[in-house]
Parts: sequence; C-alpha cells; structure tokens
Amino acid sequence: MKKLILAFIVLPFLGYSQSVSGTFSPSKDFTYAFLYKASPEGADYVDSGKLDSLGRFEIPLNETVTPGIYKIVYAIPPEENNFDFIYDGKESVDFNFSYEKGVEFKYSEENKLWNSYLKSMEMVNITISNYYTKNVKDEEGFNAIFKTLKDTQKGYEDLARDKLVSSFILANRPYIPSEYQDVSTYSNNLKKHYLNQIDFSNYLLQSSSFLVDRITAYVFNMEQNPSNDTFKSHVDDVAKAIGSDNSEIKTTLLKILWQRFVNLENHELTNYITDMYLLDLANATGNIVLAESIISYKNTSIGTKAPNFDIKSKDSTSDLHSLEGSEYYLLVFWSSGCGHCLKELPKVKELVTNKSNIEVVAFGLENDSIDWTKEIEKYPDFTHVIGLGKWENPIVKTYGIAATPMYFLLSEDKIIMAKPYAFEDLEVLIENL
Repeated sequence: MKKLILAFIVLPFLGYSQSVSGTFSPSKDFTYAFLYKASPEGADYVDSGKLDSLGRFEIPLNETVTPGIYKIVYAIPPEENNFDFIYDGKESVDFNFSYEKGVEFKYSEENKLWNSYLKSMEMVNITISNYYTKNVKDEEGFNAIFKTLKDTQKGYEDLARDKLVSSFILANRPYIPSEYQDVSTYSNNLKKHYLNQIDFSNYLLQSSSFLVDRITAYVFNMEQNPSNDTFKSHVDDVAKAIGSDNSEIKTTLLKILWQRFVNLENHELTNYITDMYLLDLANATGNIVLAESIISYKNTSIGTKAPNFDIKSKDSTSDLHSLEGSEYYLLVFWSSGCGHCLKELPKVKELVTNKSNIEVVAFGLENDSIDWTKEIEKYPDFTHVIGLGKWENPIVKTYGIAATPMYFLLSEDKIIMAKPYAFEDLEVLIENL
C-alpha cells in the first residue's frame, strides 16, 4: 500500500518535468537567457535562466507553460537577438547556440525535424541552382531533381503529421513544376506560387517569425534592383495573399513592411502602404496610435508641403505658408524646459548667422509662456511660435514630434527637404546650402 501511495504522489510531478535548457558559446559573451511565450500580439515573459561558467542554463517548465511558439532572448536589443522554437508540452527542449552557427537543437523532435527539413530543402535548392547554372537543357536531370524535391517535401510532411511543426512544413511547401521549364519560366512560377501555401490565419505561424520572414523575402528579395513600381506590386501581392478575413495579422505585417520602407527612407512606398491599406486597417481595428503615427509620417514626408500653422505676434497674425523672402526655412521644435534644446539653440543661431537665405521658425512646445518669453529674447532674428499644452498641442501629432529639439528644413515653398535627426546632421546640411 505504501508503494501505491508513493506512486500517486510522484506521478503528478513527473507530468510537469519538462524544461528548456541550452549552452551558449563562447560563455563569456552571454549572461542570461530569457524565455517568452509568443503570440500574434507580441510576447509575454515567462522566466529567465542565469548562465553558469560553461554557458549553460536550464528553466523548468510547469503546467502553466502551454504548447506553442516560444522565444529565447539572449542579448539586447531583444528584437534583434532572439530565436523562436516550438514547445509541444510533451518533451523538453535543449540546444547549443553561438553567433557563428546559430541555434542547433540537441533535444526536441519538433525543432530537430524543422531544422533538418530546412537543411534538406536548402541542399535540394542548391542542386536546382547548379542545374540552371549549366544552361543546358537536360530533361532527365530536371525530372530527377524535382522528383527529389517532391519526395523530400512529402517525406517531411509525413514525419510531421500530428506535430506542431507540420504547420510550418506545409506553409513552406515549394513550387514543383510538372514538366521541364527553362530558368525564366521556373523563376516566374516560383515567385507566383511563393505565398500560395501559407495559411495566414494559422495561430502558430502568426506567433512565430515565419510570416514576417516570408513576406519580407517576397517584397525585397524576389528581384534584383526593384523599382518602386515593383515594390508596390509586391506589396499588393502580399495584401492579396493575406486576404480580407485576417485584419489583425494583415495590419501587423503591413506595418512591418511600412517600417522597413521608413528605415529605407522610401517615402513613396511608405505613403503607398498607408493610402492603399494601412490607414483603413488601423481605423478598422481601432488602432488609434498606429493611425496617428502613419498620418504624422505622411504629413511630414520629404517632398510634401509642411503642415500649416498660425504665427501670431503682437501686431499681426500670419501662418507658416504665408512667410516670404527667404530661400529656405529651418523649422525647429523645442521647449524652454528642455535642457538639450537650450544647449542647441545657441548653436543653431551661430550656424545661420552668415546664412542670409535661411529663416529660422522656432516652435516652442510649452506649458505656459513665462520661461518661453524670457528665452526667445536671446533669438531676436528667429520667427517665434508658442504651442501651449506642450505634448498635448495638436501640432505634436500633426508633425509626429516624439522628442525635442526636432528639425525640418523647408524650401521657399515650404516643401520638406530634409529632417536631420541630430545637430551634427543639421550642421552638415546647412553648411552645404
């Protein structure tokens, strides 16, 4: 009887004996591993493990850690130093990681199968590339290569049946021609079918980096030296593939493409995504922050006319668009309560002293006018505007002001020519005018 009671006591604990463990090398480059549960909305912190002198850690998993996609973050910034893995709730996960080799799973059939699949498909794709490089029509060789591709895909689909990794292997199913195709025809068909197998409503795919990697590869890597028209066509293809029934993930993925074009300073494409898709999606999903962000960016894109605002003085009221007599206008958003601003404004004054073709418009974001009134006396040659309410002032959203000082260089017609991020960038810009 004692043995039977002991069995009932031990068995519940055995049911939750899984863990996530790994070894980072070289160990001196790492200190902690942070575990997150991934979802389409982001990632939730689960636990962390401190690495020992050998770079080893282990995080026990209990019943609250449910099957799904998880992330290991190993350095900062976290969005650049992480990797996904699958946890099925049945087996522990163990891996080795280095910057040189990436992640190699030692234990976890789900993750080992996915890595094995990717390596096998890579080898077949190298064979396909080598075949077309020879530029010789060999139908027998062609058929043999694509039979291997077909068999490899089917073999892994069979192995993955009833596993979580099956979603990824099916989504990655490649285009396989039924008869001989020259390289041009094959490439066109490969692109045409690249997104066809993806179920954008699949929760596991949405939670992982798979969809992001897939759409960015399609938009940016499918053609050499793509034009803006090509980019627009690719964005349209992605939007069509996602469909109209997946508004949340569609918003997320198109926002990622939007941000990529922002980083590339491609204003035409960012505003194309905004106008064609993202603004409507932001409004439909109630994402007010996103809507305001993309509108602000569009309002202040290089090549657009700067949003207008009133300029009041003791004797008259004018506005930005009505200013005349200067070849360039330097719009500076600042605040009398901003220490950084108080250091840079004197430098701005000195920078434009001998530039008769530049007029400075200094827009002060203030809670009240007391300190602002004192400060502007130091800059009698500037055109001054006060924006009461500080960060609540409507112009903050209009121009997308996230910090002060912030600079905009405008043409005579108030067209935005540049948005220098730092004073050093402004200095170079002004000296070349």
